[in-house]
Amino acid sequence: MIKLNGIDAGRPFDWGKASKDYAKYRDIYPEEFYKCILDLGLCKDGQRVLDIGTGTGVLPRNMYGFGAKWTGTDISENQIEQAKLLAAEQGMDIDFYACPAEEVDYPAGTFDVITVCQCIWYLNAKVFPENFAKMLKPGGKLLILYMGWLPYEDEIAGKSEEIILKYNPTWTGCKDKVQPVFVPEELYSYFDLVKREEFRVDVPFTREGWHGRMRACRGVGASMDEKKLPLWDKEHMEMLQNNAPERFNVKHYISYAELQVK
Repeated sequence: MIKLNGIDAGRPFDWGKASKDYAKYRDIYPEEFYKCILDLGLCKDGQRVLDIGTGTGVLPRNMYGFGAKWTGTDISENQIEQAKLLAAEQGMDIDFYACPAEEVDYPAGTFDVITVCQCIWYLNAKVFPENFAKMLKPGGKLLILYMGWLPYEDEIAGKSEEIILKYNPTWTGCKDKVQPVFVPEELYSYFDLVKREEFRVDVPFTREGWHGRMRACRGVGASMDEKKLPLWDKEHMEMLQNNAPERFNVKHYISYAELQVK
């Protein structure tokens, strides 16, 4: 269980509870997401990449074919178990293991790139920046990535948030707008900001796919109890049946920050 001040009013959550849904429904990044990484010259062509908070290995698995050598770590044993299973099914040689981000340790200058996708706010910024800088080669890059839906611009996303908040009113992963990705101030002692960008994307879903993606978010599968989760399941699926066609797009935005070790 993870419990952090400032996130969900300190309510604990456990990604391991949502791992099977995460593995099935969170592999949703569109082509534009991966293209922006490649256009930065990162995560390809023999580079050694460390993916922090890898979850079920979405980033390493989807970028495996571009030639980088990936290592993925996550605090959740269940997430790593799913990552290993999915990589093995696809015949991918990726080193996955469970470890808190703050305890990941490799010799100085091991990696060309460290990626932190959808999880920078969970890390202890008083601990990790110096170690991340140490593990990178001279001139190495830290890439912080995020993709979020836009509830004020997309009707289905907005209705989904309303139902989550009905059953989990302390959930703070809501009410997002297009904005720069969070970069902890502590990073600037060890890294220089190279580039920051935000852009909009439409992400396609089926009813089942969007329902599963919502179920696999922190406010639902990772934190709701056995009584509330079935109630959320029923109400959310009814909302989709009444308001969404079988296939539809949900408005999202992608935000990233590229930093270089000093």
